[in-house]
Amino acid sequence: MTDLKPVEWRSDRLIILDQTRLPGEEVYLEITDYREAVEAIQRLAVRGAPAIGVAAAYAVALGALSIKTTVKAEFVVKLQKVIQAISQSRPTARNLFWAIECMEEIAALGKDPGSIKTALVEQAVKIHHDQVQSDKQLSLLGAALLNEGNTVLTHCNTGALATAGYGTALGVIKQAFAEGKKIRVIATETRPLLQGARLTAFELKRMGIPFTLITDSMAGSLMRRGLIDVVMVGADRIARNGDTANKIGTYSLAALAKEHALPFYVAAPMSTIDFSLASGEGIVIEERSPDEVTGFQGLRVAPEGVQVYNPAFDVTPYQYITAIVTEKGVIRSQFEKELLKLA
Repeated sequence: MTDLKPVEWRSDRLIILDQTRLPGEEVYLEITDYREAVEAIQRLAVRGAPAIGVAAAYAVALGALSIKTTVKAEFVVKLQKVIQAISQSRPTARNLFWAIECMEEIAALGKDPGSIKTALVEQAVKIHHDQVQSDKQLSLLGAALLNEGNTVLTHCNTGALATAGYGTALGVIKQAFAEGKKIRVIATETRPLLQGARLTAFELKRMGIPFTLITDSMAGSLMRRGLIDVVMVGADRIARNGDTANKIGTYSLAALAKEHALPFYVAAPMSTIDFSLASGEGIVIEERSPDEVTGFQGLRVAPEGVQVYNPAFDVTPYQYITAIVTEKGVIRSQFEKELLKLA
């Protein structure tokens, strides 16, 4: 089995595995214009907070390469227009804004457009490389939380597809399995876009990890019957107090885990933590098209004209979280104090 490469930089272009076509087809998009990258992020051809951050960094580099001027002041104005367009692609994923901030810092240090372009490409590649390394370290630390024989419930998709690296929550599972622990996975289908059924099942099958796919509404029943030992999820943004935004349905799973006295773990890199937010109350929740709920892949399943509410994420309060796993350490209590220490 070859490693998945959902995001790749080749010389002067961005290659993205179109995740909207999985698992049926492995189609790669060759992107040479930052606007195409923005569109790919918006329509979830690339998705998952860390992978979005990596793609956003490459999109900034693409935009910079397309600017035709030798005057730094003019270059900076045009680059800001590029960055503004990228920053508006998705509002919840912290990694997108973190990556953009990193790229802006590099651009500010440059003396002329030529050197800035070179530095931005190098920085985007570095962000990608660092993401791979943080995934691996996070997964090593998180694997210690899983015991021999555990059945682990996971939600949405948090593997290589979601991070452009090794994975977060699914990376932890992958690492535990690689260490020889006989674990099983319960994967929720993850409505409305079925990231669990389409993407997590796709990755788990490729890795040869035993798993069972369930509908989202089955989780509570399985917990009550003692068929789940641990819940392990990722995150799109974490406030400094530990409140966590993740795929819609995560809060329900956290509440169920608490009711059944099951550990509920969140795995995410430090770049997902938003230290500017005191709590999850300040997290902007993206609301997506009604079409994602009323139909799937062109097939309509609801009557025309129905009212739809389609938030892509919900927020799990820190009190429901047993531990947050980062590449710098595992935090089990006093999240704000300990996260600030790690930062």
